[in-house]
Amino acid sequence: MQTARADRRTMGSRHLAWSGALLLGSLLTSLSAGAAVDQEQRIDESAQKALAITIYNADLALVKDQRRIRLGQGEHRLAWRNVSERIRPETALLSETSGRIEVELIEQSFDFDLLTPESLLRKYVGRTVQVIRTNEDGDRTLEDAVILAANAGPVLRYADRIETIIDGHLAFPDVPEDLRDQPTLVLHLRTPSGGDGLYELAYLTSGLAWKADYVADLATDGSFMDLNGWVTLTNESGIAYRQAQIQLVAGEVNQVEQPRPMPDKLMRAMPMATSSMPEQESLAEYHLYTLPHRTDLLHNQTKQVALLSAPRIPVSRELVVRGGPGGDRSSAADGWSKLPVTASLSFANRDGSLGIPLPKGVIRVYAKDRRGNAQFVGEDAIDHTPKNETLTVRLGESFDVTARRRQIQFTKLGGASAYDYTYEAAYELELKNAKDAPVTVKVLENIHGDWMMIDESHPHDKASSSLASWQIEVPAEGSATLSWRLRVRH
Repeated sequence: MQTARADRRTMGSRHLAWSGALLLGSLLTSLSAGAAVDQEQRIDESAQKALAITIYNADLALVKDQRRIRLGQGEHRLAWRNVSERIRPETALLSETSGRIEVELIEQSFDFDLLTPESLLRKYVGRTVQVIRTNEDGDRTLEDAVILAANAGPVLRYADRIETIIDGHLAFPDVPEDLRDQPTLVLHLRTPSGGDGLYELAYLTSGLAWKADYVADLATDGSFMDLNGWVTLTNESGIAYRQAQIQLVAGEVNQVEQPRPMPDKLMRAMPMATSSMPEQESLAEYHLYTLPHRTDLLHNQTKQVALLSAPRIPVSRELVVRGGPGGDRSSAADGWSKLPVTASLSFANRDGSLGIPLPKGVIRVYAKDRRGNAQFVGEDAIDHTPKNETLTVRLGESFDVTARRRQIQFTKLGGASAYDYTYEAAYELELKNAKDAPVTVKVLENIHGDWMMIDESHPHDKASSSLASWQIEVPAEGSATLSWRLRVRH
C-alpha cells in the first residue's frame, strides 16, 4: 500500500501544473461570464471599432484604439483589456470622439500581472485551497490546505502535516482581483452625463518597430538601376493588432530618457503594384508614410510591406582610394602602405523615377553576370534622405584595381610645438589595373592644417579645407603613378 501511495504521489506531482492550468481555464470562463470587481465594466476587443498605430524609428509607437461604450451618469471603473504589455501608462489619454460626452478621469492603473498557474499560486500564499485527489476507482476526495510558499514549488500545510509533493491537483475558490488574463488598463472615471459614445484610448508603447530595406538591380552596362523598397514591421509588444491602420514616421523624434522600472516579464518580452505603395506627407520636421490598407500585425511577427518601386534610375559608378593625414610615415620596410580601392555607386533622389523622401535603411545591390543571373555585389546603410539629394552607396573593395602609397620626403621648416609647426612632405601613390578596360580612380588625400600644394604630377581639386582630390586614369592591364609635394603649417 505504501508503494502504491508513493507512485500515486509521484504521478500527481507530474501533472499538477497541467491540471492547474485546466482549472485556470474554467476560472477564466467563469470570469468571462460576468464576475465583476467593484462593479467593474470590462471593455473587450469586441467593442473595438477602429485601430490606428503610428510607429517611430526609436522603438516607439502611438496606439489609438477606438471602442464603443455605453456609460451611465456617475463614476465608473472601466477595465480596458488587451492593451500593449509594454505600454507607457503615464502617456494614456482617454477621450470621447464626438465631444458630446464629457469624461473626467480620476485615476488609472495598469495591471500587467497576468493569470498563470505560477502567479495564482503566489497570490494564494497564506490562503486556503482544496487538494483534489482521485483514486484508482475514480473516487474523488477533497482536503483543505494552506499554501505556505510558492517559490520553487508549492509548500502546503494540512491539518496534521506539511507537504511539498502533491498527490492530486489544487482548486482555487476565485481569481484574485489583481490578476488579469490579458494586459489591462483600469480607468476610474466620471461622466456628468451618460450615453452611448465612441471612446478612444491613445497611448505610447515600446515593442513596435519598423525599418526600410532597399534592393537595387543594376543594368548590365551599369548605367541605371531599378530600385525597390520594403518596410519591415516588427511586433514584440505582447499583443496582436488586427485590422490596424498603420503609419510610419521617418525622422529622429526627441524623447526624454527616464528610467522606467519594468517587471521581469516585460523585460524578457522583435516587382510591386503601385497601388500598394504608402502615401507620403510632411509632418512637422519628419515624414509620414501611411500604408494603403489595414493589416494584422500579430505578436512576435515580422511583416514586410511595399514602400516604393522606381525603375531606370541613372547611376554613376566610382573607384575611390583615400590616403592618410599628411605627414604620416609608413612602418613598412620599403615605405609603401597598401590602401583599399573602394567601389561605390551614386544616384540622385530627383523627380522622375524617384524623387521622394527616403527613410534610412540598408540598400542591397545586385548585378547581372554574363549568363544574366543576378549576383549580390554589396550593401550599405543610408540615412534619412530628402528629395534632390545625391546618395553614394559603398559596395566593397575592388579586386582588380589596387593602390599603394608612400612618403618619399619630409623636411621640418620651423616651429617648436604641435600648434606651431611647419613642414614640407612629398608622396607617391601607385595605382594598378588588372582589368581589360581602363578605369578612372578618384584619389582623396586628407591633409590636416594650413596647406599649399607646391608640386604635383596631376592637377588636384581642393574638395575642402582639409581634402585634396585627383582623378587618375589607369590604362587597361597597366599602372599610373600620382606624386605630389606640399607645405603644411599647423
